[in-house]
Amino acid sequence: MRHSLTLALAAAAMFALLSGSASAQSFEGRKKCSSCHKSQAESWSQTAHAKAMDSLKPNTKAEAKKKAKLDPKKDYTKDKDCVGCHVDGWGKEGGYTVEDPSKFTSGVGCESCHGPGAKYRGIHRKAGAAYEKSKKTAPRSTLAEAGQDFAFEESCNACHLNYEGSGWKGTKKPYTPFTPQVDKKYTFNFDKYVKDVKAMHEHYKLDGTFEGDPKFKFHDDFQSTAKVGEKGSED
Repeated sequence: MRHSLTLALAAAAMFALLSGSASAQSFEGRKKCSSCHKSQAESWSQTAHAKAMDSLKPNTKAEAKKKAKLDPKKDYTKDKDCVGCHVDGWGKEGGYTVEDPSKFTSGVGCESCHGPGAKYRGIHRKAGAAYEKSKKTAPRSTLAEAGQDFAFEESCNACHLNYEGSGWKGTKKPYTPFTPQVDKKYTFNFDKYVKDVKAMHEHYKLDGTFEGDPKFKFHDDFQSTAKVGEKGSED
């Protein structure tokens, strides 16, 4: 009996371990996203989010750093209290690390907003192929179930509102020193800034591969005026 119980517990532990591994969300880096979403990637490359790591370099944004009581001559690109808000997937599987930095997770890119893509990218690829072949559509809910984020306001708040007194429920150390008290330009309003193409990429027409909920709340507004972009092809 004792032997059987030991085997049962061992099997349960192994199942839990494997289940946990299977459910882990992994970052892949924007190279794979931009191989298909070419216009979005090119637009993003001109934004402040794309250049987020540059602001951590010495002698950059000197006045802003002085206001925030930071040393403008210091190199903050390896400061673990700072880097997290300037890269994709900090502290998460597949995400940016200072020990082995990747240019494809440096900057605030695709997966910072849309979620780690290891699982849902394959769904995009297969559904896209089916749509091109026979105009067959797929439910958007399958993407959400695989980890694609259609809201991502909390992801933005995690950096832009992470200071004491912000009122955001998720505040925790290390806090950002760039607060509205330092400069009013750091007052963050998601609904306003998510429409700012200097921060976010321009939006382009999507081909209708996916349908149904969940939708990003400005999806229909953006699509009504979106340009037709250039598509890439995944290697």
